[in-house]
Amino acid sequence: MTTPPHDDLRIDQEDRPTPSPAAARVSDDSWARDALLDLARQGLIEQRRARRWRVFFRLMSFSIALALIALLFFKNDWSSDSASAVTEPSAAIIEVHGVIAAGQEASAQNLIPALERAFKNPQIKGVILRMNTPGGSPVQAGEIYDAILRLRKEYPSKPIYAVAEDLCASGGYYIAAAADKIYANQASLVGSIGVRMDGFGFVDAMKKLGIESRLLTSGANKSMLDPFTPENPQQVAFMQNLLDEVHQQFITAVKNGRGDRLANNPDIFSGLIYTGTDAQKLGLIDGLASVRQVVRDELHVKKEVDFTPKRSPFAELLSQTATEFNHQFATLWADQLGPKLIP
Repeated sequence: MTTPPHDDLRIDQEDRPTPSPAAARVSDDSWARDALLDLARQGLIEQRRARRWRVFFRLMSFSIALALIALLFFKNDWSSDSASAVTEPSAAIIEVHGVIAAGQEASAQNLIPALERAFKNPQIKGVILRMNTPGGSPVQAGEIYDAILRLRKEYPSKPIYAVAEDLCASGGYYIAAAADKIYANQASLVGSIGVRMDGFGFVDAMKKLGIESRLLTSGANKSMLDPFTPENPQQVAFMQNLLDEVHQQFITAVKNGRGDRLANNPDIFSGLIYTGTDAQKLGLIDGLASVRQVVRDELHVKKEVDFTPKRSPFAELLSQTATEFNHQFATLWADQLGPKLIP
């Protein structure tokens, strides 16, 4: 019977060293410490989750309470409340601010009702349009222009003035031209009586890159001025005639509004924009004055009332509540699903 060779790498169970009592105690202490840390981490996570949910539900309860209060006390539009509160001779101020377009603050839907409230109020001795706009939709501007002329005819003793502050251009000047008088600061920018349509073309770039357009239409002019196909001279001429027609409507409105005050200078209608000083020389405005000066010197009243249409406090509160709700909800989900850093 042969004896197997001795294996230096094999350690039999009986040959393994027995850990000392001190080492065993260290191992037990490490296990207990790790278990306590895990319990502490889990407890911290649960506390954070519970705290966030408490904050969330408290915020929602508070928001609902505020919404109910607003619903009870602010049912009507804020502008209407301001109008009904006028008890002494005053000037109505209406802001025409930003781009004139449907769905914006400076839209016909918002501004025409404000104008009507101001003209109908017996304590309002005159209306002032505070102009800070680069222009916008000729349709929206035209509707406001027509509404001003109609109200001037219905209330001939109640004047309306337009005061350009930083900018009263394009569609903004279209609206201002309906006023009895227009004022501006010497550094205001006024004019830009013209119409534009923006576009671009990618035809040459597509050829270089080997890209082709595969546009299908029903109707020969349905893809008019498509940026991915070559220009069609007939379509370009058609669109130019359309722009010229709208431009002529703009010119007619300005001439009807300003009358003989306009200088005999064709550049006025070329799209150029002027400072208040030059605009006065050309008859685009009647003088240099601020809103406060017009209130004092033209209307001879001391009080100004803001008739600018605003969202009701209830609608504003709902908007802020929805924003805060979305923020808190996103935070909660991020806490539940996202990575966690526990110190």
